[in-house]
Amino acid sequence: MKLRFPLYAKILGWFLLNVALVGAGLLMLGQLQFRFGLDSLIAGPSGGRLREVSQLIFSELGYVPQDQWTPILNRFSDAYGVGFTLFDNNGAQRAGLPVDLPSDVVTRLQQDFRGRGFGGPGERAAGNAGPDQNRNLADGGPDDGPGGPRHRLMLHTSNPGRYWVLLHMPPFFGREGGPGFPPNLGEHSSLTPLTLVVESNSINGGGLFFEITPWLYAGLGVLVLSLALWIPLVRGITRSIAKMNTATRQIAEGAFDTRITSCRNDELGTLSQSINHMAERLEGFVAGQKRFLGDIAHELCTPIARMQMAMGILEQRVEESDAESIEDLREELQEMSLLVNELLSFSKASLGARTLQSKPVELRAFLDRLAGREAGGNPVVNSVHESLQVMVEPDLFQRAIANLLRNALRYAGSAGPIGFSASREHDYVWLTVWDCGPGIPEPAMARIFDPFYRVDPSRDRETGGVGLGLAIVKTCIEGCGGTITCRNRAGGGAEFVMRLPGAGK
Repeated sequence: MKLRFPLYAKILGWFLLNVALVGAGLLMLGQLQFRFGLDSLIAGPSGGRLREVSQLIFSELGYVPQDQWTPILNRFSDAYGVGFTLFDNNGAQRAGLPVDLPSDVVTRLQQDFRGRGFGGPGERAAGNAGPDQNRNLADGGPDDGPGGPRHRLMLHTSNPGRYWVLLHMPPFFGREGGPGFPPNLGEHSSLTPLTLVVESNSINGGGLFFEITPWLYAGLGVLVLSLALWIPLVRGITRSIAKMNTATRQIAEGAFDTRITSCRNDELGTLSQSINHMAERLEGFVAGQKRFLGDIAHELCTPIARMQMAMGILEQRVEESDAESIEDLREELQEMSLLVNELLSFSKASLGARTLQSKPVELRAFLDRLAGREAGGNPVVNSVHESLQVMVEPDLFQRAIANLLRNALRYAGSAGPIGFSASREHDYVWLTVWDCGPGIPEPAMARIFDPFYRVDPSRDRETGGVGLGLAIVKTCIEGCGGTITCRNRAGGGAEFVMRLPGAGK
């Protein structure tokens, strides 16, 4: 026994799976992004931007006296929306607007200086370094380029809530009244390591800290992953709905043998089974109704024939004054006979279609013979090519075309010729019967093939019939394995278009 999974449970489960996978992906990205702490945020392109800005700052600071450093730093702070300040290795501020560094930042600043040999307690002063070391200090290290920071790190503090970037720069000398950063350090003896501190209220840091590109790629990946997860589910639902929509439309058009094949075990699967059950019941009801009509029509044929025979005898015996009444009674009986015959034809066409055998029929010759018999001298244009053949049941096909001709002659025979045209498309032949009459009102198009439906209910039996002619046509054409539709012609009149199985090549 298959387990039943409700559709809402599937959608909810798929959503939770999507959220779980997206969360796992973001967690992995976060771990990858922060595996080295916040320092990874200022690596790559972000680090390049910081290096370029710091080089600009130090290129200006290096050739002006120290008392002019603060205005320069303030100008860069205003330009980038972050705070730029200078501190030495002991945490003392040298330039910039006054800032109270949190203890975590001061500790990290001092520890990092000692770890890199910038002159902590008990270590050799940077000014006593050898020529190679002094050259590296002045150049800023092999990774950061001349005049750039030797090392950079990033911290976050909660009180105050700030992001801090520390850019350890090559040592400066402190000659009174002289330039701060001459080209040749070998001429000077007092070197003071400094750190450029960048302070920001947000992790973006005015566009200097955070690199958004990886997150954009992550977002794109999440979108692709979500689509990959949801498309199969949504496609399965829409495919099932499309199948049911097609099936219900066919059932509404009278194809009660339509069935939906579905392996779903949710509400859509249950709905498919219900539609199949409904179609099966409707097929039984309609077949029973048509069988009942056929049985009634068949049973009425015998008494009507006896009544017609009796009417013939009675006509020979009545007085001349009663002849008119007898004639009216005979016409009513004839009308009843025609109605019964149409009911019998409709029933036979509906119930016998599955047991009939189709045969190849030469279309043009068949239509010529039928038009000669039914048209009664009215002009009929037959433009069907002689080579076209259809695979139909001859009796049903003849009954359908004869009814179409009689219908066209009744409503449009005086307006112009009636015509046939046909063309072949792959394995089917499209046959059109057209006229030049007034056409069919658009509201009536949907019901024109319904049994007992008449376009104008006010029509009497001489002008409107009983409304079974086109229903018989539709049933006969479907019994031949084809379909029929009706539409109005652009130049006036109506045309009935049939798609029939082709025969031959």
